[in-house]
Amino acid sequence: MRDRAARTRAGLDKAQPPAAAPRDRRLYTDLDHLRGLEAKARSLTFLPRQPAGSVLNGRHASRLRGRGLNFEELRDYLPSDDVRSIDWKVTARTGTPYVRVYTEERDRPALIVVDQRMSMFFGTVHNLKSVTAAEAAALAAHRILDQGDRVGGIVFGDGADPVEFRPKRSRAAVSGFLTALARANLALHAAAPPQAPLALNTVLKAVSRIATRDHLVLLISDFDGIDARTEILMKGIARHNDLILLPVWDPSAREMPFRERVVISDGRMQAEIDMGRAATTEALEATGSARLDRILGWQNTADAPVLPLSTAEDTLPQIRRLMGLGPGRRAWRKR
Repeated sequence: MRDRAARTRAGLDKAQPPAAAPRDRRLYTDLDHLRGLEAKARSLTFLPRQPAGSVLNGRHASRLRGRGLNFEELRDYLPSDDVRSIDWKVTARTGTPYVRVYTEERDRPALIVVDQRMSMFFGTVHNLKSVTAAEAAALAAHRILDQGDRVGGIVFGDGADPVEFRPKRSRAAVSGFLTALARANLALHAAAPPQAPLALNTVLKAVSRIATRDHLVLLISDFDGIDARTEILMKGIARHNDLILLPVWDPSAREMPFRERVVISDGRMQAEIDMGRAATTEALEATGSARLDRILGWQNTADAPVLPLSTAEDTLPQIRRLMGLGPGRRAWRKR
């Protein structure tokens, strides 16, 4: 009885409110989830040396000025090599000229630019694009900081100025970036008041202002609203930095899954589209495919490697596969 009285005085016998339903991770992410990706991020690498099967291999080695040099390898002498790099002892022993290859030892600031506009609040198979983008950004932030490099970012949505974080080597900086990212993701809602979409070109101008030279820039977006100016801005960024594009796309960009009438809305007006008409679905599929193909083509025209991320599967396995890190393989840890 005394135990029951004590519980009553403490309020423990009062009816407790029902626990909040767990959030569906495919629709929304939050700060706890983004922080929890830190351990999984250790299987990735954003260093200049990449595994042989990586999309970044051979296109991602920066030439940064630094105080020290790391020995990388011995290789055959080429006519364009500086004779001062010849290893004369190995050359004398083998009878063939060899050169010593070094990379400069210096941390590299990284800028992770992640799209959380309303166009990202869409998905037909597994994740919403906004969730895939947020997870990819968090994985990159954790891993780059773990490598000893500075991490910054830009989080942008609709109707507000982008939130900018200058690259810093600290957990507090990464935590601030992830907090802004989670807040932007949770603000997306079908019932949210319509706002003018923020132009991607505006964000790219901010990137150019922050990443003036020798940065690693990761741009994670569905690239909605691109135009000829977009490619010009990206070329300017890639000219002085390592730019990596991560387009987030939904399978409906290639093949529409709907074959009935659907209602679409921008929050103020709505329209009904008959997806059962072949002409309608073909036109929509052509538009989606054209945008994706255009982005993939930037790998050559803008000299920026492209890592396409689909909403149809989990984020981490896709990134590992694109980086040549199959199941059970460890990231290349050599600096």
